[in-house]
Amino acid sequence: MEQDSIWFVFRSYCKQKRGYLLLLLLIHGVFTLVLFLYRLQLEAVLYAFALNAALLLASGTVSFLRYIHRHRQMEMARRTLLYESDVIPPPRHLEDADFLALIDQLRREHARLVSDTDAERSEREDYALLWAHQIKTPIAAMRLLLQEEDSERSRELGAELFRIEQYVEMDLNYARLTSHSTDFVIRTCSLDDIVRQALRKYAPLFARQKLALNWEPSGRGVLTDEKWLVFVLEQLLSNALKYTPSGSISLSVEEPLTLVIEDTGIGIAAEDLPRICEKGFTGYNGRTDKKATGLGLYLCRRILYKLSHTLSIESQPGKGTRVSIGLESKEIGLE
Repeated sequence: MEQDSIWFVFRSYCKQKRGYLLLLLLIHGVFTLVLFLYRLQLEAVLYAFALNAALLLASGTVSFLRYIHRHRQMEMARRTLLYESDVIPPPRHLEDADFLALIDQLRREHARLVSDTDAERSEREDYALLWAHQIKTPIAAMRLLLQEEDSERSRELGAELFRIEQYVEMDLNYARLTSHSTDFVIRTCSLDDIVRQALRKYAPLFARQKLALNWEPSGRGVLTDEKWLVFVLEQLLSNALKYTPSGSISLSVEEPLTLVIEDTGIGIAAEDLPRICEKGFTGYNGRTDKKATGLGLYLCRRILYKLSHTLSIESQPGKGTRVSIGLESKEIGLE
């Protein structure tokens, strides 16, 4: 780095001491002029000039070495300040003391703001978790009431209630994911069981929308968190169902261990693909569907990153979308 070079330090030193240097040069010039006006011998003038120059060079060298030492002390303090509180060198004069007092005050204020922010964040997380758990009770009650009647209206209401459950589950998982601690349980899981759980949840929607489902069990295993990977797959299936008015949705496993979800839906615009996993980004499809939140794929990307999996999306408008979840880096064969 440039700040570590001697030349950079020397330029900074000269810039800081330029007032003193100009004053010394002025005094030296006056002294030389007086000696010259008194018509002293040139040898005496040059001798006095050489002595002054030697003194200036010696004192400047000592001062510069101290400046370098101080600079290195401050560099070390900057690098270890987060881990050690007493690494800042002691002040040498009043100006240093004033700066250190200001830094200490800023550190205390920063610590207070961080503490207040963490407390507020914890309260919001607790409230979100409490709300998500509490709302599940009336949702379950409404589902039981709807099951007592088998009509087109009750099925429509059931579909809307299912969407509410999805949003509640998304909110709950978002709160968990953004908290300081997570409940990941990494173990070897059957990929087929994970797919079955997600498909079982969305089976009524496949039937309601009259979409064909193509899936063949693979018998593969993956090292992952079952609950979180199921949530990711549910979000991807939800998107596929939402934007596939007719046709089919296919799930397959490709080599290396990659779970692929393909649909024959409306696809994603090319200009939206680079940003499709950004938080809150809904793209053209989201502007058409006013209910889109722009959180589903964002959560999928974050969860898969934490699980050391990968996510890639390919799509063509009017032809469908292909989503690939890379699981190969954590594959462990099942017996």
